[in-house]
Amino acid sequence: MNEAVRIGWVRHGITEWNQRGLIQGVTDIPLSPEGLRQAGLLAERLHREKDRWDGVYCSDLQRAERTAEILAARLGIPLVRDARLRERSFGEAEGTTLSERLERWGEDWRRLVPDQESDDSVRERGLAFVRELAEKHRGEAWLVVTHGSFLARILQALCKGLDDSHLLNVSLTVLERQGDEWEPLLHNCTKHLTEEETLIHP
Repeated sequence: MNEAVRIGWVRHGITEWNQRGLIQGVTDIPLSPEGLRQAGLLAERLHREKDRWDGVYCSDLQRAERTAEILAARLGIPLVRDARLRERSFGEAEGTTLSERLERWGEDWRRLVPDQESDDSVRERGLAFVRELAEKHRGEAWLVVTHGSFLARILQALCKGLDDSHLLNVSLTVLERQGDEWEPLLHNCTKHLTEEETLIHP
């Protein structure tokens, strides 16, 4: 029996705050119309591809939850919400632009903003979720819809040499565990967005 576990990590579709360059954190912002469209494109891609997915886990914040609902409905698979997949809280920085953060806290704002969740805390809850999923779903493949800053910390913790590029909205990153190691099969892929452009404008 194949005991390998596969996780398809998905960053949620785009929101109005993403489009305006505002940091969201745990502020519960919905998907924009563009974000809904993006989630639909990823759902169609996953439906076409040969890989099987057994279910979807998602953050309980609505931008991730709605993205996951669209995927689960198209693929006909169960959806499970888990608050451990929430975005990091950015404290007083939530709702600000980069220029506002630089003006208020300087170049090192990521370290200086008060009352935000630490990297260690994000990693601790994220890795606890991964360990539980891997134990509970041996031999299965699950999608996990979450958030950019959270996902960046977890991917770096699981795969030390993984490219540290900015994770795009509705990107797909696939990791597979064989033994004790997680191997990246796909990283930060948004070909479902560009493929649609090709179909519309051949």
